[in-house]
Amino acid sequence: MKNGTKIYTVSQVTTLIKTALENTLPGKLTVRGEISGWKLHSSGHCYFSLKDEGAVLPCVMWGSNLSKVKFRLENGLAVFATGYIDVYEPQGKYQFYVESMQPAGVGALQLAFEQLVKRLAAQGLFDEAHKKALPKYPQRIGILTSESGAAIHDIVDSIWNRWPCVRLYFYPVPVQGEGAAEKIASAIRDVNRRNDRLKPDVLIVGRGGGSLEDLWAFNEEVLARAIYDSKIPVISAVGHEIDTTIADLVADARASTPTKAGVVAAPDYREVLKQLSAAESQLTGEIESVIELAEQRLETLLASAVFRNPLLPVRNRQQQLDDIEGILAELLKDMLTNAKENLREIYEQVVRLEPHRLLGRKMVEVNDLRSRANAAVTALLSRAGLQITAYENRLAGLNPRAVLKRGYSITTLRQTGVVLKSAADVQVGDTLVTELAGENLIESKVTKK
Repeated sequence: MKNGTKIYTVSQVTTLIKTALENTLPGKLTVRGEISGWKLHSSGHCYFSLKDEGAVLPCVMWGSNLSKVKFRLENGLAVFATGYIDVYEPQGKYQFYVESMQPAGVGALQLAFEQLVKRLAAQGLFDEAHKKALPKYPQRIGILTSESGAAIHDIVDSIWNRWPCVRLYFYPVPVQGEGAAEKIASAIRDVNRRNDRLKPDVLIVGRGGGSLEDLWAFNEEVLARAIYDSKIPVISAVGHEIDTTIADLVADARASTPTKAGVVAAPDYREVLKQLSAAESQLTGEIESVIELAEQRLETLLASAVFRNPLLPVRNRQQQLDDIEGILAELLKDMLTNAKENLREIYEQVVRLEPHRLLGRKMVEVNDLRSRANAAVTALLSRAGLQITAYENRLAGLNPRAVLKRGYSITTLRQTGVVLKSAADVQVGDTLVTELAGENLIESKVTKK
């Protein structure tokens, strides 16, 4: 190392580079590039790179700046990023600190709208199967809009002009500016929580026309979720004919303007009266036809023979009863005559049989059979007793313990209960049990073989 050569530390070199960048580069830069390596940290900050065909620029965006971006950042998205270049000294690398971002091509709000529409559609929030039917004749309608705008008057006038019998409930909410979407969503959830008391048949959410920025509260996901989750049918009435918001897409019905909300929410009482009048005329005609037909049938019945001589059917039935009574009497007489004849024949047969003599002979036969049966049973029992005695003697002779009475004994090994047949069956130290007559037992121990 030559004398006089200046030595720099790593920190000093980094500081020199940092100073050179600050003195050379402009304070603010707008860079066009494609997002890659996008990563959102738990702290709320995000880290990514901007790249083109020739280079990659590492970037960081603090959470406070990221929260102001309306559209969704994702890999592959071309953007205009505005910020400044600085050195991240702990790693000795330069970074682009992004303060704001705009999409390259369409506007930021339009891109955010298109991204959210695509994502919510994929999740089924716009499906017709989830949309609730509007009541045909609503009795209570809730209106959520600004109390200072013209929309409330347009909605109320259009409803009362068509359906003056309805009761309206007004829920004032902000429809523009920071936090407006959250407050509208909170109001929808609050009405649903109190539905058992308020019982609105339908809710109208809307505001008058304006720019895309003015209508942005109705393009927020938090409001779309609240409309989707509402148990009460929701009508979206936002902006002008050409305006379409996410609230319009997710709502159960859409009114192209606040004035048209009354047309969607309520029937025209004049049309209802016409329908009732037509139904009344139709029912009147049908009832008159029924009455006329009934009168004709009544006249036909009055002209029949039954009404000319009403007692004739009764007397005909009386005559039939008389005929049946006569037939039954003859049948009963014949049955009694036949029964008497049968009894007479049976009596004669019994007399010819002389039953008292027949019974005497049968009693003699029964007594003889009883004596013979008693003798046979006695002989059978005697033979069976002899056989049983013989079997008992044979069993007693086979009983191994019978010999014990003659002075013999049976010796077993206590551990196993096996009868000993030879000295080989035991070992020195085994305990033996010797059984004598009278169930007497003696225990002994083998000390020598």
